[in-house]
Amino acid sequence: MARNRTMSYVPSRRRPVRPAIDYDDHPVFSTRPRWRNESHRIIFGNLTPAGRLFDLLLIGVIVASVVVVMLESVQDFDVRALGLLWTLEWVFTVLFTIEYVFRLISAERARGYARSFFGIVDLLAVLPNFVGLLIPGGQALAVIRVLRVLRVFRVLKLAQFVGGERLLISALRSSAYKIAVFLVAVLVVVTVVGAAMYVIEGADAGFSSIPRGVYWAIVTVTTVGFGDITPQTPVGQMLAALLMILGYGVIAVPTGIVTAEITGGREAKLRAAMGRMCLRCASPGHDEDARHCKHCGTELLE
Repeated sequence: MARNRTMSYVPSRRRPVRPAIDYDDHPVFSTRPRWRNESHRIIFGNLTPAGRLFDLLLIGVIVASVVVVMLESVQDFDVRALGLLWTLEWVFTVLFTIEYVFRLISAERARGYARSFFGIVDLLAVLPNFVGLLIPGGQALAVIRVLRVLRVFRVLKLAQFVGGERLLISALRSSAYKIAVFLVAVLVVVTVVGAAMYVIEGADAGFSSIPRGVYWAIVTVTTVGFGDITPQTPVGQMLAALLMILGYGVIAVPTGIVTAEITGGREAKLRAAMGRMCLRCASPGHDEDARHCKHCGTELLE
């Protein structure tokens, strides 16, 4: 019986459902008309069937509009097809404009939404067609609407599968100084080699200036190799070969730095988890935010 009482204190491993907004008692929503609150519940919320359906339909329209913009750039379509695509693009623009206006009206703080990441993306999704009226070809920028598909992580609850982004961001931040030092060293190398190739090869081989030589060195060390400039002398070819071999290291070093940081972060997290041992059953490996032992239910010490 004692064990059963202890187990009753073990919290559920399932995440609790985030409560919806109480529009009647909210300091902002309680003073607004009901239709604005319902608009907010559907447009910004995804807990109700209507809200989830709206988000899924919105993602479908966004994908369709991006496909239309991409097809408009294909020259093989006849005039009738291009006219249909043009009409569809304006239909999508009108829909996105209406949606953006409703988001401003129904948002808890219109100014805060307009300045947020998705608020700016939503505005940029509307502007390209209007910009195209002034600048020919400006409507092609409508492909930025694809950024709005990021809402799928919120709609389909996929954020739990991308929790590793924190570890990746932490690794990039930790290795930023090392990568910066490495890039400075690479810039020094390509500058010296570019100047040397300018002296060795000269303008006859295409190395008409030191910046031109630096350009060739960057293209070579990154293993891109456009081939628009090639060394002609044996000394220049030998220097180019050394630079090509160095290029493999240029690719490997930043990858190794970031990988080492990721591995170190995982090991530190594992050591922290192993360090939280239950004093009753001596079971290690508890999560950082765990409050009770997952085996016996005993409360864990901080």
